[in-house]
Amino acid sequence: MLPPDAGIGYLFVLPLVVLVLLLIAYPLGSAVYLSLTEKYVGYPPRFVGLKNYVELTGDPVFRKVVWNSAVFTVASVTVKLVIGLLMALSLHKALFARRLVRGILLLPWVVPTVITALAWHWMFDALRGFINVSLETLGLISEPIAWLGQPATAMMAVVVVNIWRGFPFFGVSLLAGLQAIPADLYEAAAVDGASATQRFRHVTLPGLRPVILVTALISTIFTLNDFNIVYVMTRGGPGIATHILATYTYEVGFQALRWGRAVAVSMYLMPLVVVMIVVLARRLTRED
Repeated sequence: MLPPDAGIGYLFVLPLVVLVLLLIAYPLGSAVYLSLTEKYVGYPPRFVGLKNYVELTGDPVFRKVVWNSAVFTVASVTVKLVIGLLMALSLHKALFARRLVRGILLLPWVVPTVITALAWHWMFDALRGFINVSLETLGLISEPIAWLGQPATAMMAVVVVNIWRGFPFFGVSLLAGLQAIPADLYEAAAVDGASATQRFRHVTLPGLRPVILVTALISTIFTLNDFNIVYVMTRGGPGIATHILATYTYEVGFQALRWGRAVAVSMYLMPLVVVMIVVLARRLTRED
């Protein structure tokens, strides 16, 4: 039998359940249904089952977009982690003006993404951009490089901007993790004769492992859905060289006006994002 006050508990939980259903379950269910339809702007949806998913699976453009998304995300998150770790280690050792330096290094992260993308778009401009002008002045190149006009350099450019904007998040998070590692562990390792490399390997990295996992998962989720940088800088071009799932979804939905297919594109991200959120939630719950 339920305890006498069980009804009161359910009564308190009911508003939250209703809110979750309205804000999460209903929109998600509507999106799943829309992905199973052929929906054009101005026309009622026509149910087509898995047709959108089957066509996307066999579409070479979509496969290229998925590959671009993987390259963009893996390269960005990996380099952000490395730079963020180096930043955290440097700030952890530094004693002079630590707070000031930390604040300055946070600037790329707090500046609005669109402003960041516009600034870097100008710097990568082939004719008047800061990068080409500087390289020509130093005599390193003889003619301007079309950074955003070639597939390889365009992808490199958007990855660089994502790294520049995101590494402070890793740096600050890992710095907090470093400060949480007890100093006694380092002292004990030093007494035992451990070198700096051994202390880093056996004390620092194990202590940072939970922070690295959580930070990398959060960054991966945001990087996979990073629309602003790619769209402002390249619009997914040249061709489809820098299209990722977020920008391709926008193109299919708001330029080709195929809403059903656009939702199907976005649904391919859903399983991966759900898995990462579950892992993240379990890790945070375990730490609590």
